[in-house]
Amino acid sequence: MNNQNEDTEGGRNCCTCCLSFIFTAGLTSLFLWLSLRADKPKCSIQNFFIPALGKDPNSRDNTTLNFMVRCDNPNRDQGIYYDDVHLNFSTINTTKINSSALVLVGNYTVPKFYQGHKKKAKKWGQVKPLNNQTVLRAVLPNGSAVFRLDLKTQVRFKIVFWKTKRYGVEVGADVEVNGDGVKAHKKGIKMKKSDSSFPLRSSFPISVLMNLLVFFAIR
Repeated sequence: MNNQNEDTEGGRNCCTCCLSFIFTAGLTSLFLWLSLRADKPKCSIQNFFIPALGKDPNSRDNTTLNFMVRCDNPNRDQGIYYDDVHLNFSTINTTKINSSALVLVGNYTVPKFYQGHKKKAKKWGQVKPLNNQTVLRAVLPNGSAVFRLDLKTQVRFKIVFWKTKRYGVEVGADVEVNGDGVKAHKKGIKMKKSDSSFPLRSSFPISVLMNLLVFFAIR
């Protein structure tokens, strides 16, 4: 009889140890998921200037696009490795009947770089248009003009001592230029997501959820 009680007690202790291990493993997985998940970089257009669209008559032939794009890393613990960042500049050709058609103005590539956690990367550049007339024709009757800037790259996150696989980033925004040839809005223009994939922010791991459900159900 005593042996039977001892066996029963031993079985209960073993079951308790197993449940404790499952619960601890679940909490550990939850902690790791919350601490290691990464947020995508936030990109914005801070400066944009086209001398040819200004009021200075000596700059009428200078259709160069001068710009500054800023990329912010919102992560507290993860750095970001950027591949080459490809920028495409386009505008609406006002001479066409279909005014929604975009016309390519030029391209620019920012060389790959690394960005530490909670850091901001400012990337200045100049783009000479493929056709000067494309820029001049973008001017609307009110003297302003609207350009489109699309950004495309791939990033890897640095988590502790290892790097994740590459994730695509595609964002873009419209930039209104006033009669002085500068960005109409003083504040930075946020570039919105077009198509990006960040599985690191996937839903709560199913295995962890199942472990917690089993633990509380048996209790």
